[in-house]
Amino acid sequence: MTDRKNVLFIIIDQLRADCLHGALADHVDLPNLRALMADSTTFQRHFSVVNPCGPSRASILTGQYSMNHRSVRNGTPLRHDTPTLASEMRKAGYLPMLFGYTDTTHDPRVHTPDDPLMQTYESPMAGFVEQVEMRLEMSYPWRSYLMGKGHHWDNYWQLYIPGGDGSAINAPAVYSAEDSDTAFLTDQFLDRMPAYADQSWFAHLTYIRPHPPLVAPAPYNDMYDPASLPSPARVGSRDDEAAVHPFFGPALAKETAANFVIGAKADDSDETLQALRAVYLGLATEVDHHIGRVVTFLKESGQWEDTLLIVTADHGEMLGDHHAWGKHSVYDAAYHTPLIIRAPGGIGGHVVDVPTESIDLTPTILNWVGQEVPNAMDGRSLLPFLSGATPDDWRSYSYSELDFGDPITPTLWQKKLGLDASTSNVAILRDNRFTLIEFAADLPPLLFDHDGKGELQNVAEDTAFLADLTRLTRQMLRHRMRNMDHTLSHDMVTNDGPKRATRYPENDASA
Repeated sequence: MTDRKNVLFIIIDQLRADCLHGALADHVDLPNLRALMADSTTFQRHFSVVNPCGPSRASILTGQYSMNHRSVRNGTPLRHDTPTLASEMRKAGYLPMLFGYTDTTHDPRVHTPDDPLMQTYESPMAGFVEQVEMRLEMSYPWRSYLMGKGHHWDNYWQLYIPGGDGSAINAPAVYSAEDSDTAFLTDQFLDRMPAYADQSWFAHLTYIRPHPPLVAPAPYNDMYDPASLPSPARVGSRDDEAAVHPFFGPALAKETAANFVIGAKADDSDETLQALRAVYLGLATEVDHHIGRVVTFLKESGQWEDTLLIVTADHGEMLGDHHAWGKHSVYDAAYHTPLIIRAPGGIGGHVVDVPTESIDLTPTILNWVGQEVPNAMDGRSLLPFLSGATPDDWRSYSYSELDFGDPITPTLWQKKLGLDASTSNVAILRDNRFTLIEFAADLPPLLFDHDGKGELQNVAEDTAFLADLTRLTRQMLRHRMRNMDHTLSHDMVTNDGPKRATRYPENDASA
């Protein structure tokens, strides 16, 4: 190990935690991630604090709950003066290199309406240097690359039609595995990084797969037999699921299997569901293959012992559980994500089973490079866990949020439930036994008892659980009170000048 300190922060889009530990783990081949786990610390109760993509990445990269940064939807701006991983790594002397995307919507107060930043939610976060533009909707370098390979289309989205004609859901993509978006992004990373080996560097590498559209190049398209996969978790029929709570009717109507594949017939049958799940797992295996290439590069270039490597996902995916798709949900599958951290000198094969949150990742990185963590960040450094320690005052629950409204174009929830944008949001608190789901609107709560039937039974109206419901409701209120915006709340201007207290001891770089 040298004096260099490199950081490689990898986010896989929409990867469920149970692909590595849980219901799907025995049905998907992820050899490189599993090998990494054997050399790293794995956090088994890690959750995104908000969905979908833009808000989730805003929370990850600011270390803030969405109730504080308020970039709560794809297209909702992030305040321009919010401290971020990029801004703070620059203070530490790092050039924040972005390979992929952050899905950041910029602040319209500091840009004119004609600025291209004001035309999309897919912009890179301020402070990052976009090494290669690789976004879902604006992947122009990859498009140009495919054109050079002889591919042609009338509409860009034709690239994502299975087989080119939609003849089968699991037909291969029209491009080869060597030319896929995942392969292209990895090639770009591996082509550009060798010259940085003589200095400390920070790179953020973000893979769009297995995010839909669900189409995979051969051999990943039919790598898994749909009939061999486990059945999704369900209460019963779609009508049974919708009857659990008023939230679920619009949720099921909003995201269907047909939204996840382009140009191919996709209904809500079990056959279609399992076929799409198989393609999803194939895409996950493809990403695993390319992460293996990245790990090999770090080792063969002599940088493995200089590099903090973090692999996680921005959020999960319902994947047919409860007849639902996507991440606009309140169930764990939409929020429970993998987290693997490998630090030089850290414990290998270590498993952490206490709640951690996506907002903890930026403080962890800043702490590792010795940079002060701003008090505005709600997350806590995970470095103690990498040496086998658990802070005495570590959280006993995880907390997530979801906004399901739209101030410009009302959503199905707003239309069917008579809500406005301010009341169309939900908070989720998960402790060792229960999950409480509370709505801003005048809607009943949901309570799941994981010592009982878990998410297959709502016990909120069962009087036997009244004390638990009350306790968790108070816990949620206290959580929000304790985590209101702390940008300046730990600062004091005194006769001796301004003074500041560090919010969390483990975030103190000078400790």
